[in-house]
Amino acid sequence: MSASHLTADSFDKAIGNGRVLVDFWAEWCMPCRMVAPVIEDLAEEYKGSVTVAKVDIDKESALAARYGIMSIPTVILFNDGVEVKRFIGVQPKKTYEQELKA
Repeated sequence: MSASHLTADSFDKAIGNGRVLVDFWAEWCMPCRMVAPVIEDLAEEYKGSVTVAKVDIDKESALAARYGIMSIPTVILFNDGVEVKRFIGVQPKKTYEQELKA
């Protein structure tokens, strides 16, 4: 399973139920490319318990503005549609795992 790609049309429904980890990224962003394999690993490892998704800020600038994304990568953990944790910049996998296991 890979991380799903969210759009403005699918975003609210996707984050509204359960725990959802969303990676706000852009193709030209080298740090985003460093985080991408970690996000894909998390999508596979937490399949069934956490939804892992991505938002391309170049294609979905309104979502980036809505969540005040000023730096990428920014990864936000939502619980039933409510932001519970925000990670800015490149983070090691265990940083995300600590929050997902909590």
